[in-house]
Amino acid sequence: MNRVLVVTGGGDCPGLNAVIRAIVKRAAREKNWEVVGSIEAFNGILREPTEIVVLDEKAVAGIHYQGGTIIQTTNKGGPFAWPVKQNDGTYIGVDRSDEMIRKIQYLGIDAVINIGGDGSQRISQALFEKGLNIIGVPKTIDNDLSATDATFGFQTAIQIATDAVDKLVTTAASHNRVQILEVMGRDAGWIALNAAVAGGAEICLLPEFPYDIEKVLEGVERRFDRDRGFVNIVIAEGARNIKGHQIIKESHEVGDAHIKLGGVGFRLEQELKDAGCRHSIRTTVLGHLQRGGVPIAYDRVLATQYGVKAFELVLAGEFGRMVSYRHPYITSVTLKEAIQKPNLVEPDTALMKTARGIGMCFGD
Repeated sequence: MNRVLVVTGGGDCPGLNAVIRAIVKRAAREKNWEVVGSIEAFNGILREPTEIVVLDEKAVAGIHYQGGTIIQTTNKGGPFAWPVKQNDGTYIGVDRSDEMIRKIQYLGIDAVINIGGDGSQRISQALFEKGLNIIGVPKTIDNDLSATDATFGFQTAIQIATDAVDKLVTTAASHNRVQILEVMGRDAGWIALNAAVAGGAEICLLPEFPYDIEKVLEGVERRFDRDRGFVNIVIAEGARNIKGHQIIKESHEVGDAHIKLGGVGFRLEQELKDAGCRHSIRTTVLGHLQRGGVPIAYDRVLATQYGVKAFELVLAGEFGRMVSYRHPYITSVTLKEAIQKPNLVEPDTALMKTARGIGMCFGD
C-alpha cells in the first residue's frame, strides 16, 4: 500500500477542503493508495505523539463547500524553525527537517502534497532539495503567485470584500460620509483593486503604489458639493504612504515570526483629518471575514482541479513541482519557478487601466 501525506499550511482559505476531497477521491480510483493528513501543517508529523489522520472517502464526504480545513493549519513552527524554549524563557527556532523526513519515511509515506502559499512552497522547495518527494498546491487569497493565473479562495475573498463595499456605499450615501474599508493584501493589492472596481469605490490604495494624502484628499473633495456627497475608499492592509511607512504589529505568539499588518485604515482616517478633511469619516476593517466561510463555485471547481492534478503528479513521480493554472490548462511548474517572482499589481495591468479609465483615484 502506497501512502500520500496531505498538508495544509499558512492561513486558511476558502477551497482548502475541496482540494483535500479531490485528492482523496482521485486516489480512491487507484487500488493501492492511502491518503493521510497531518494536523496543523507539518506540526502533526513533528509532534509526539504524531498527529495524522486517515483521509478516506467517508472522511471527506460533503466537505467541498465548507470553509477552513478539516486537518487544520498553522503558520507557526514548521520543520525549519521549530520553537524550543530556553532556560531563560525565550524561544529559538530549531531545524528539525532531517528528523521530519526520516519520520515520514518511517511512517511509510511515499509522497507529500503541501497546500499553501509562498511561504509554504518555499518550505516545499527546501524539503525537495533534501530529497523529499513533494508536490505543491498554490493557496493564497492574495493571488500573489506569478507562476499560476489564479489561486483558489481569491475569488471568494473578492466576493466578500465586494459585498462589504456594497453595504458601505448605502450608508455612506445616507450620511454624506467618507467610508474607508480595509481589506487584506500584504504586498499585492489584487483583492482591494477587484473589490473597488466591482463595488464602485472611488478611491483605492494599494501596496504597490505609495499614496500622497493630498491627492487622496483631492479625490475625496471631488465627490462633495457644499458638504453633500459621499465617497468610498478601499485600502489594502499593506498600503503605505509616500513616506514608505506600513502599519506593522509585533507578534508575541510563540513560533510565529510573521509580520502582522493592520490598522492602515484608521491611519488613513487620521491622515485625512490632519490634511483638513471636514467630512464625517468611518473606518471598517474586514479582517479574517475574507478568509472564512463557504467558497464560491469558481473556487470549488479550481480547487478540485488542483487536487486531482496534484495526485496525478504523484502518480507520475513528477516531484518538486507545483500545480498551476495557465488558462485553459491545469499544468505544473517547478517549485523553484513558483517561488521566484510574486504576482503584483503593475501600472499596465489591464484592470488598473480599466480602473483609471473610470476615474478611480490611487493617490499617486
